[in-house]
Amino acid sequence: MPTDAVPHDDDAQLAALGFQSEFKREMSLWANFSLGFTYLSPVVGIYTLFAFALASAGPPMIWSLVIAGVGQMLVALVFSEVVAQFPVAGGVYPWARRLWGRKWAWMTGWVYMFALLATIAGVAYGAGPFVASVFGFTPSVYSTVGCALVILLLATVINLTGTKTLSYVAIFGFAAELIGALVVGAWLLLTQRHHGLEVFFHGFGAEGNHSYLYAFLAASLIGVYQYYGFEACGDVAEEVRNPGVQIPKSMRRTIYIGGAAATFVCLSLVLSVVDFGAVISGEEPDPISTILATAFGTVGSKIVLCIVLISFLSCALSLQAAASRLIYSYGRDDMIVGSKLWARFDSKRAVPPYALLAAVIIPAALIVGSIVSADALTKLISFGSVGIYIAFQMVVLAALRARLKGWIPSGKYQLGRWGLAVNIGALVYGVAAIINICWPRTPDAPWYDNYIVLLMSALVLGLGALYMVLARSHLNGAAPHADAIPTDHIDVVPDLSTTATVAGEVNAH
Repeated sequence: MPTDAVPHDDDAQLAALGFQSEFKREMSLWANFSLGFTYLSPVVGIYTLFAFALASAGPPMIWSLVIAGVGQMLVALVFSEVVAQFPVAGGVYPWARRLWGRKWAWMTGWVYMFALLATIAGVAYGAGPFVASVFGFTPSVYSTVGCALVILLLATVINLTGTKTLSYVAIFGFAAELIGALVVGAWLLLTQRHHGLEVFFHGFGAEGNHSYLYAFLAASLIGVYQYYGFEACGDVAEEVRNPGVQIPKSMRRTIYIGGAAATFVCLSLVLSVVDFGAVISGEEPDPISTILATAFGTVGSKIVLCIVLISFLSCALSLQAAASRLIYSYGRDDMIVGSKLWARFDSKRAVPPYALLAAVIIPAALIVGSIVSADALTKLISFGSVGIYIAFQMVVLAALRARLKGWIPSGKYQLGRWGLAVNIGALVYGVAAIINICWPRTPDAPWYDNYIVLLMSALVLGLGALYMVLARSHLNGAAPHADAIPTDHIDVVPDLSTTATVAGEVNAH
């Protein structure tokens, strides 16, 4: 029998963790992987930032995909151990709660929530120019905002239909991603290749008056932005059969399959650019549209762009699903104002409808607010990326602290003696990436614009800390906390692999 068809007492495992789930376990291994893959989205990540990265550092910017992929794989391995032991809806928030405690978890969830909402806005906003290309109108700020709101509306309608529909659409989006990545990339290499592989070691003067390292670190936003989404596989842990085995598999596949696809897309696009100097100087601001029009003609390029738009939609859909499960998890534990509303559950469709609405209203407000901001897309992506990286590293740090205090992962996925080294490596990579994203690189711009990502991050952290101190909502709820670390006065969380084995033997008899 396939692994996901083997009977497992998932509800008993969840009950041992202090929860009774209202979700339906209708998500298979492939659907769970597809959710993470479409969230990571090779097509969206590369198509959104390709022009920026190529103009900033030239063709060698592709190596940032390799570096970020290795670093985020370490993070994914840490998350795999955690979710295998604590397969609870909401992802980083409940993981941080079990590993460290209520305050740390509350701040982790707060940061992750705002970062997800900003990323939803960034993905929807990034789709605007492609919609304009498909329907043949000139993109403007207002048309981009309008197109982004339509993308959000479509994602919300699909998400409100339930987990089963979400699974089907995620798999369909995965298929569209593969066509957009592999088929289009292969055709470009066959018909539009203008350079040899040596260009990936030549900056073509993109560094200007700076060192090349400076330019490369700026362009590496494309790698940083590309490699998250694997955590969404764990955000829906209560909707997956046998989550302790299936979700770690999905996370790893999301990284290496998604990363390989993204690198292939980037490579094919770089080799299809005729004049790197024109892109670097700004004379060619939209190299992707030029490449596709040359390779596929007017009608063919529109078909390819439609596939790209499906990728943007499925990415927004997966992001919104992850954000809504986090908001629902927050509400279920009474962690934030309006908790009763966010925790409401539609049993017929098996979704938290008001949490889903929050995951469209706030991104929509950010998109509308972007009208007054210059270079809104880069700012939304930068803030979303750094926020998600901060939330990730809060979990990684919590896992390292718990490990040093005696936590021994007891789920169905374990790193064994490699656990500590992987945990440290994940922390080092994540902190370095956060510093790189926040580093000011536009000295001629106003100070507030130069430090906008750092200021937005500090504002979210500061408001979260103030809210937590005043409302003390982290003390609400009866969900277990800080129980990963063995103590003398509380029971350690049962070994879940043993629990599942015993349950299976009982069921067999």
